[in-house]
Amino acid sequence: MRKLLLVLLILVPVGAGIFFTIPTLLDRQANSVATPAPYPASDTAEKLHQTLFVADLHDDALLWQRDLLERHDYGHSDLPRLLEGSVGLQVFSTVTKTPRGINYESNGADSDNITLLAMAQRWPRETWSSLLARALYQADKLKQAAAASDGRLIVVHNRSELNAYLQAWHRDPQRLATVLATEGLQPIEGKLENLDRLYDAGFRIAGLTHFFDNEVGGSAHGLEKGGLTPLGRQVIARLEEKRMLIDLAHASKSLIDDVLAIATRPVLVSHTGVAGTCPGPRNLTDDHLQRIAATGGVIGIGYWDAAVCETSVGAIVRAIRYAADKVGVAHVALGSDFNGTVHAPFDSTGLAQITEGLQRAGFSDADIAAIMGSNVRDLLLANLPN
Repeated sequence: MRKLLLVLLILVPVGAGIFFTIPTLLDRQANSVATPAPYPASDTAEKLHQTLFVADLHDDALLWQRDLLERHDYGHSDLPRLLEGSVGLQVFSTVTKTPRGINYESNGADSDNITLLAMAQRWPRETWSSLLARALYQADKLKQAAAASDGRLIVVHNRSELNAYLQAWHRDPQRLATVLATEGLQPIEGKLENLDRLYDAGFRIAGLTHFFDNEVGGSAHGLEKGGLTPLGRQVIARLEEKRMLIDLAHASKSLIDDVLAIATRPVLVSHTGVAGTCPGPRNLTDDHLQRIAATGGVIGIGYWDAAVCETSVGAIVRAIRYAADKVGVAHVALGSDFNGTVHAPFDSTGLAQITEGLQRAGFSDADIAAIMGSNVRDLLLANLPN
């Protein structure tokens, strides 16, 4: 017995040490780039890029234990690298649950990868069993980073704050506005009143589903892939009442149809591909592109292979060109999915390569400015709460 206790005393700390290093190893492996920095672009592209207000609609950095304020040599973004890429506004999303064996075709809701990740990253105990607690914890991480940033990272909740930020950004662009989003509404845990808790925590964009069907509606990757549930219809009304933007990324086709049939405000798709250049379960059809644009919304084009069918700048630009030709430049934006366990062509310091790609594709400087960020800026200025 004494020998067994001695072995356990040796093995338990070793095992715990290995367990707590897994998130960083996973982060390094899952959030990868095709080539390391630097990411050169032409002189004309670099010159134009430095004048742009760049905005991105989707980044999952809050899921990981990296400090947002420190520069890292892995993952896709942090404040120093976002600023180097001339990003002026970044939407950060909270991830609260993903199914085991995650895939693009069909996932149940009866398993979860994030529980062990939360434990391994030493998140508070309540996050081990509550999806709402996980969303609120990640929101608090962003709030704490902003408080420690000496004014370089600003969480925006309303139009007044965004206007004030933009005035400051024009004087000194070495700062970043952030807007908080949730990837799927499973954190409301089936209770409409929990939307109020998310709103009070700073959430202003609500993705309805992620990789599985939930109490609100069907996922493009779920088992049923249905439309809005009765609760989901109440949720849409409450989101519009609170002026929270609805995000249809990962939504099933039936869910998109149901939302578009009742929405009275612009809707967005934060990170997606288009079926016209890359067929796939979640990539938008021409019909959905046109109907989303008709609400006044924007479509964020992603950077990873399942969205654009290649890990390349050329594939990203092809999807942007296709969407712009179908619905107009004013409805197209960037939706990287950085840090969302994707393999990207570059990290956030390489965004001038998209600017260069858009130049080569024949877009004007004004069109490039719109796609790279001003479309998102204008959507938020018009639709955030007062």
